[in-house]
Amino acid sequence: MERNYDFIVVGSGIAGLFYSLKVAELNPKAKIAIITKKGESDTSTNRAQGGIASVLAGTDSFESHIQDTLKTGQGLCHREIVEQIVEAGPGLIQELIDYGVKFTKVNGRFDLGREGGHSHNRVVHASDFTGREIERALLAACRSKPNNIQIFRDHIVLDLLTFRTAGKEVCAGVFVFTEEDRTFDTFYAPITMLSTGGLCQVYYHNSNPRIATGDGVAIA
Repeated sequence: MERNYDFIVVGSGIAGLFYSLKVAELNPKAKIAIITKKGESDTSTNRAQGGIASVLAGTDSFESHIQDTLKTGQGLCHREIVEQIVEAGPGLIQELIDYGVKFTKVNGRFDLGREGGHSHNRVVHASDFTGREIERALLAACRSKPNNIQIFRDHIVLDLLTFRTAGKEVCAGVFVFTEEDRTFDTFYAPITMLSTGGLCQVYYHNSNPRIATGDGVAIA
């Protein structure tokens, strides 16, 4: 079967869902396909517990967060990238809240925790199930846009569909195996986003879901 979309997103974790929602906001008429090889919430995002570090307290500062990151990075961090990420943090936390994420608060203020490497309490969390709460909210937000976003579960992306033009190799979509029907499908789109997570299953012992097998890395 051939399917045509404006955007294809491979993976249904925080990266794929957040990207899909942003695309839908910027392109109200866009058709977006989210393809995931198991259930929508079978992701590493769903298992992430601790929280997200961001400058949210009046006693904290961007420079403090930047310095903590550079110190902990032991020379491996590029300062300009650290600055971009740290300074974008509060705005992105607000976007997650706008999408429905309910972070834990005490007396109306974020219950900010402190994790290794941080000199201030700056970890916003949802009890001890932060990833699960983010996954829940972003999935609900995606499902609220059925005219824009379709989610295909139990669909395994096998490879990118590519062609050559003007001496360049261009991606035209993905080749997919549909587990339930035992059929092969082609999804076409001018833009394909790979957000398939990591490859922790190369290790015998790990705390990640079994689907974290590095498919996207291999495909890319």
